[in-house]
Amino acid sequence: MVLARDGTERQNTATEEICLKTTPEEKPLELQLNAVETRVLGSLLEKDITTPDYYPLTLNALLAACNQKSNREPVMDLDEAALRAALHGLEQKGLAGPARAEGRVARFEHRLAERLNLGRRETALLCTLLLRGAQTPGELRGRSERMHKIEDLDELQLVLQRLMEHDPPLARLLPRQPGTKEARYADTFNTDANKDTFAGADTDADGSTGAETSDARGDDERVARLEAELAQVRVELDELRSEFAAFRRQFES
Repeated sequence: MVLARDGTERQNTATEEICLKTTPEEKPLELQLNAVETRVLGSLLEKDITTPDYYPLTLNALLAACNQKSNREPVMDLDEAALRAALHGLEQKGLAGPARAEGRVARFEHRLAERLNLGRRETALLCTLLLRGAQTPGELRGRSERMHKIEDLDELQLVLQRLMEHDPPLARLLPRQPGTKEARYADTFNTDANKDTFAGADTDADGSTGAETSDARGDDERVARLEAELAQVRVELDELRSEFAAFRRQFES
């Protein structure tokens, strides 16, 4: 019991203060997953969208979804032990776990809807990234269409930008690979993939990475150098043509 300055009792206030001190804080969202956890999370998310009548999934159904040969990259051959370990890891991170509805057969569900608050477009693209890894915008648009249709690449870029600006970020623009023209995007969940690619690739304010900016600048310099060399070749070719024409006239006269 607590006495106020005026001598009145303030027992309720003291109880409230104790409750505030003892209430556990919500666990921060952890998105760092291994490859198997990423596959399990992506499979749960996909089946929630494409086959809602059979969702949440039984353990056997989830195992089959993870080992699908279509719409998966890479194709995996997980066993039940690996699946259970991944489910345990996802449950510890608050991203998936047993379905809340009671039943004789255990079923499992993802918790992304309540943790990330994503729209249908963002969810479809994120699911495609989780299941198939780094992809170009064109690949993402075509592969996510079965979950949600995105009208054009402008809309796709808008959705990708929202994923990258999410707190925490859910997608990332990768540095352009040598010999490729199109940008590629990846999720930020899978710590087993793209480690070398992510290293040192800081994102600029406009959403591009420092590595990509450097690559683009290098491409511009190479193009400018090639254009200068081509102009020089043309000049030399014109001179040779002139000399050859003068040489021919000597024999024709």
